[in-house]
Amino acid sequence: MKHDERLTSLYTHQWIQYPRAEQALAKLEEFLALPQMHRMPNMLLVGDTNNGKTALIRRFSQKHLPALDQQQAASSVPLIVIQAPPAPDERRFYQAILSHVFAPFRPSHSAAHLQHQVLRLLSAVQTKMLIIDEIHHILAGPLIKQRHFLNVIKYLGNELQIPIIAIGTKDAFHAIQTDEQLANRFEPVVLPRWTMNADYLRLLASFEQVFALEHASSLVKPALARKILHISGGTIGEISSLLRRAAREAIERGTEQITPELLDSCGYMSPLQRRQAASAV
Repeated sequence: MKHDERLTSLYTHQWIQYPRAEQALAKLEEFLALPQMHRMPNMLLVGDTNNGKTALIRRFSQKHLPALDQQQAASSVPLIVIQAPPAPDERRFYQAILSHVFAPFRPSHSAAHLQHQVLRLLSAVQTKMLIIDEIHHILAGPLIKQRHFLNVIKYLGNELQIPIIAIGTKDAFHAIQTDEQLANRFEPVVLPRWTMNADYLRLLASFEQVFALEHASSLVKPALARKILHISGGTIGEISSLLRRAAREAIERGTEQITPELLDSCGYMSPLQRRQAASAV
């Protein structure tokens, strides 16, 4: 592989398997296969920012793409994946769902009209699951609007008889807990920060295999593994960013190996350094 191609390949999205993610994916598959019933179970996927939630949902979505008819139009859309609006806004929520399936709508239409359109359309395309990312956004509004928005989610789940998957930070857990009935329906699944254990070392070994540098970096060696964990702060997104940056430098410098010294000099700015820089402004 040529030099430029190797550098580009470092940033090509590749799924790195690890037990917590595989368990969450298995749970999603279980929920997707459930028959319709009056009280469908739901899931709350919780994790720190940049700790793999979005990548996990992307992986799941790729396995359940819309089915197309002979005119290349979607005949069924098993998954709807949207981002919660920046504030608990019912109309913007419905508009996001309709936009996802490229359904025309008038922004001026009332919430009731948009709700009817969403219910009719999702039934028509046989949607089996609704996934709402960044659910903690609802905390940006006053309590009365938060509760109303949660009621909207509950209503959609009841009417469509589909599981709803909410995704967010630990604040998402507090948001769902404001509605007792909804809290009882949402099964929490947590993606914790990484710690120095066997799963973490397997993760590092997977990254090293993906990068395929000419010389072994032995990322699983305790001292180097702890250094990576400390610098990154323990989220998979930061671990990935650090290692990709270091691998790029190793290729460009011709050393073809990630070393403790390279981690310090590769130009990566840790979350702690970013916070310190922000506080200094």
